[in-house]
This record gives sequence, structure tokens and C-alpha cells, in this order.
Amino acid sequence: MSRFLITGAGGYIGSLLVEEALQEGHEVIALDRFFFGEETLADFAAHPGFSLVKKDIRDVVSADLDGVDVVMDLAALSNDPCGDLNPELTTQINYQGRVHVAEAAKAAGVPRYILASSCSVYGFGESSSLCEKSPTSPLTEYARSTLAAERNAIALADKNFCVTALRNATVYGLSPRMRFDLVVNTMTKTAIDHGKIAVTGGGNQWRPLVHARDVARAFLNVAGQPTSKVSGEAFNVGRSNEQIRALAFTVRENLPFSVEIEIAGESADMRSYNVSFKKARSVLGFEPQLSVAFAVREIYEAIKSGTVDVGERTVTVAWYRHLLQAEQLVDELRLNGRIL
Repeated sequence: MSRFLITGAGGYIGSLLVEEALQEGHEVIALDRFFFGEETLADFAAHPGFSLVKKDIRDVVSADLDGVDVVMDLAALSNDPCGDLNPELTTQINYQGRVHVAEAAKAAGVPRYILASSCSVYGFGESSSLCEKSPTSPLTEYARSTLAAERNAIALADKNFCVTALRNATVYGLSPRMRFDLVVNTMTKTAIDHGKIAVTGGGNQWRPLVHARDVARAFLNVAGQPTSKVSGEAFNVGRSNEQIRALAFTVRENLPFSVEIEIAGESADMRSYNVSFKKARSVLGFEPQLSVAFAVREIYEAIKSGTVDVGERTVTVAWYRHLLQAEQLVDELRLNGRIL
């Protein structure tokens, strides 16, 4: 049994990672600002191996890392639209904040640090089957900050501090902190709500894809690997590469009703990348299990049964915008340090 500190533990992937880690018998410290509420981890509150810390990663101190065997750093303002909403804040959290966690972990004597990176660092891939040695070309502040965090964290690796970066594909699937701003999830919900899927940009863009629960399993896989295999390394984590157009048809084929598909013309979204997952398979023996078709069906069943949140918090950029506007309103109302 190991003691894990999971940052971003209340998030889309983090909440699943907490569940998987506890099921494997590990102790989990769940650290998060909980912008989306603490209820995503409510099921684990009474678990003897679970503890919750409400804190910003920029404020992590050595005491937070006492006795920790592995830091799994997933805290970030997630995805490209969120990064563009406030680029300065994205840099502070996604780059500076995560480097701070890595440096604090090393200073505290934590032997392992695993960073949640992203395949978005490839930007517009000039070739197919992009591997970890392929050129990176981040197109957004989210991708640039992610790549900077990855490079600076890996530079800290030495014989006493094992650092690994997992470049996660675009995630999909059901989670306690549900997101309907990711391509598979968005298409599924749109089809359920409107009987229609609109594909923009011609639909020829490539996306690497992986279920969020498989990403959680990848973190646990790396945590159990010999340091000689994973220290100073980056791994692409994904199950398949699909074109957006093909995804729309996969969604339609796995819903029990008729769905219309509309293909629109070009868009400003230049992201397109086809990624190789061979390194994770050969070095880690890691094979993602959960397909897009499985995710479409599980999301449909959850929406039908009313067991998944479909509210405003499930669209990340809209919720962040709401929080920023609320903060601005509070600041405008504050007088002599008080609101009331």
C-alpha cells in the first residue's frame, strides 16, 4: 500500500483516480480547490484511507507532503477554451503551480511525481502516429503551459526523484465530476437533447481519445513501475485516433434513436493530431479498455436514469467564466474590506 497525494482530486479524471486508488488499497490525500464542489468525492468521506485537503496547488507546503509516496498532479485549468479565458491565470496554475508542486515534492523527499500532461502539446501534427520524440507545436495557452510544466518537472528528475509525464489523449466517459465540453460527451448529450450532431470544421480533424477511467488506471500503472522504466519519461496515453466526422457516426450508432448529422465547413480550430500509443504499451504494458461506443452507452443510460449531473458546472469554461464574474462582482461591492 502506498500513500498518494492527488491534486485536482475533485476533477473529471481525479475523482475516478481517487476511486481506483482506494479500491487498490492505497491511502489517498485528495487536494483540490473544489471549484466544482466537494460532492464529487462524497462517497469516500468515511473511507479510512481517505482524507481531503481544500487548497490551491500554489499554496502547497512541505507539511502537505508528509509521508507521501507518490504525488499525482492533475490540478489545472482544463482544456484550451478555459486556458484562453484567462491566459495569465492559466500560466500561474498550469505551469507555475504545477512546477511548484513538483519542486515541493522533491524538497520534501517524495520519491515519485507523476504529471498529467496532454497530447494537445502536439498542436497541429505534421505527420500521423506522433510519438513522444515527435516535435511539439502547442497552439493555445493551455497547451503551452502544459508543455512548460512537463519540461520543467522532468528536469527535476534524479536518482532520488522519479518524474513521469502522461500525455493524455482527449478524454471521454462518465465521471462523478461530469464534463459535457469534451467531444464525445458533447456529441452524446447534444444527440440526446436535440436528435442532432453538428460537426464543424469539415470533421476531418484527428483526435486521440481515451476513457477517463483508463487515464486513472494509467497513473496507477506508472506508480507501480520500476523507476528505471519511467523516470524522466513522457508517455502518450490513449486508446485510438479518430476523425471528428467518424466520431459523430459512432455516437449515432450507439444511441437507440435516430440522430441527424450535419457536417459544416471550415472553422478556426486548427488542432489536429494523430498520436502513437506504442511506448505505453511496450514499456508499461498498458492497454486502455473502454471504447467510445461503451462511453456513449454509459452516458446515455446515466442521463436517462437521472444519475449524472447535466447542469451548468458540466461545461467547464462557462463555469469558470461564472466564477470570474462572481469574483469581479464581489470586488466591486467590497467597501473597506467588507461587503456587508
